[in-house]
Amino acid sequence: MDSKEVVIDTNFFMVPFQFNVDIITELENLLPSYKLTTPSFVINELKGLKNNNKGKTRSNANLALKLANSSKVEIKDISLLENETVDDALLRVSEVLATNDIELKNRAKNKGITIVYLRQKKYIAVEGKI
Repeated sequence: MDSKEVVIDTNFFMVPFQFNVDIITELENLLPSYKLTTPSFVINELKGLKNNNKGKTRSNANLALKLANSSKVEIKDISLLENETVDDALLRVSEVLATNDIELKNRAKNKGITIVYLRQKKYIAVEGKI
């Protein structure tokens, strides 16, 4: 796996529409040599959010899907293993993980995965080695 990849998780794609932070530009500025990627199972999760929710969650998921499908993000064809959760799979495939999920952040930290997250609802921060 290319170590110069940031794997973006489902809730991180929702950040721009929840907190008005342009995560793609921020990530490009913060980690210019990194490629932005997301696994296909994250896309499926976003589709699920779009299809199974109403109102703001639905519209945010729809916008998040557009963002994930932009030319700036490479969608990797990665499937979930049997009985594997999305979080487990993200931990399996990530060296640098962009997430705001507290539990996932803690699990990633314990595995030595570098975390990229939104701090104070304003800017993106990195925790771990780059």
